[in-house]
Formats: sequence, structure tokens, C-alpha cells
Amino acid sequence: MHLFDSTWTDADAAATDLALLPVGSTEQHGPHAPLGTDVLTAEAVAEAGAAAYDGEVVVAPAIPVGVAEEHRQFTGTLWVSEDTFRDYVRETVASLASHGWDRVVLVNGHGGNVGALREVAATIARHDSAYAVPFTWFEAVGDHSDDMGHGGPLETAMLRHVAPDLVREERVEEAREGASDGWGEWVSYANLAVDSAEFTENGVVGDPTEGPRARGEELLELAGEALVSLLEAVESRDVALPPHK
Repeated sequence: MHLFDSTWTDADAAATDLALLPVGSTEQHGPHAPLGTDVLTAEAVAEAGAAAYDGEVVVAPAIPVGVAEEHRQFTGTLWVSEDTFRDYVRETVASLASHGWDRVVLVNGHGGNVGALREVAATIARHDSAYAVPFTWFEAVGDHSDDMGHGGPLETAMLRHVAPDLVREERVEEAREGASDGWGEWVSYANLAVDSAEFTENGVVGDPTEGPRARGEELLELAGEALVSLLEAVESRDVALPPHK
């Protein structure tokens, strides 16, 4: 059940304690992909997981702005501080839990959110009347994960599958030509770069021409299957914290 287009009486009838909360970002993804890429992909994976899950699960509206200041030089990028982001996620989970949906999977589509989501999920589990676990879809697609960049092959492939009208196909070659091969400027295992504009001309990392629609279909299937397995584990897990030793 999707909360956004349900009535409150529909929501009240939901017989589950499971919820999915998509989390993304509004930020540059090169000249060919929309600012909402991370939201679109997180929503698509959440919907795929909910559809394949053998049981009922509530899908909450996506959180569209995340930790993305590293893309601030590219127009249209929006961001909040990690503190604000963690508070927003925590309070959204608390509101879900107040209605009985107190086992929440945070379906993430943005790399910059990963650290903050890990921290806030732990805080929720330790201190709130809820349990939350983060799930980042591009970490759950097998060997494809090695190709994750930014506006590169994985995200372009996924978009071509779930939102093809939003990919500016006539700019994909331009995106490839201005892309960097990897994320950051690394010396002695340390990244010297603070912002993405320091190492990529147009915001792209990786080759978007290596992201055909068929690959996007496979990515969505893999991520959806992984999410179903996680939902099953979260549903059956004893979330009570262990006592002091």
C-alpha cells in the first residue's frame, strides 16, 4: 500500500508492521539524467520489493532532499546538513511507528546518505519504539556494484528502465566525454577532493553508454529480490535489545 495516494481509512486497515521509506536526493546527475534520479530509483526499488513481497507492506512517500553538498557547484542541487537529515528520517520513522508500522526499511538511492542513515538507524533501534535498517539498492546488485559511479552506467540503466522519458538520450555521449573514471582524487588511500566538481567536468562518474535498458531491468530485479529477503528478515527478527552483560 502506498501512503501517498491512500486515504487515512485505507491506511488504518493495513494489517502489517512493515514499512518502506524511500530516501533519495535532488542533485545533479550530469547533462543527461534528471536531478531526481536518486529519488526515482529508490522509489522504483521500494515498489518492486513491495510488489514481490509475500505479505503486506506500507510504502511511505520518498524523502527527496538528502546529504548532497558535494554537488553544490551544479545548479539545481539541493542539500541539508547531516543533522537535519538524520532528524527528518528519525521523526518520519517515529510517525510511521505511531501507527503501528514500527519495522522500517530505509530504501536509499544516494551514496551521500549512507553514513547518516547507518547512524540514524542505530539511534532508532537503540532509543526509539521502532526498528529501522538502511538498504542502499546499488550495493545489492551483485557484481554490478563495482560499476557504480554517478550518473554512470548503473543509474543510467535503471532510469532507462523505470523512467526512460527523463533520460536525455541526445546528451549521453556528451555525458561520457565529460565524465571522470572514478570518484575523488586519491593519494595514499585518502581522498583529497571535497566536492565532485573537483574531479568531474560535468558531474558524471563512469560511462553512461554502458547502461542499456536491459541492464536496468536486471538491476531492478536484483535489488527487488534483495529487498524482499531483507523484508522477510526484518519481519521475523527479534528486535529487542540484548540486556546488559
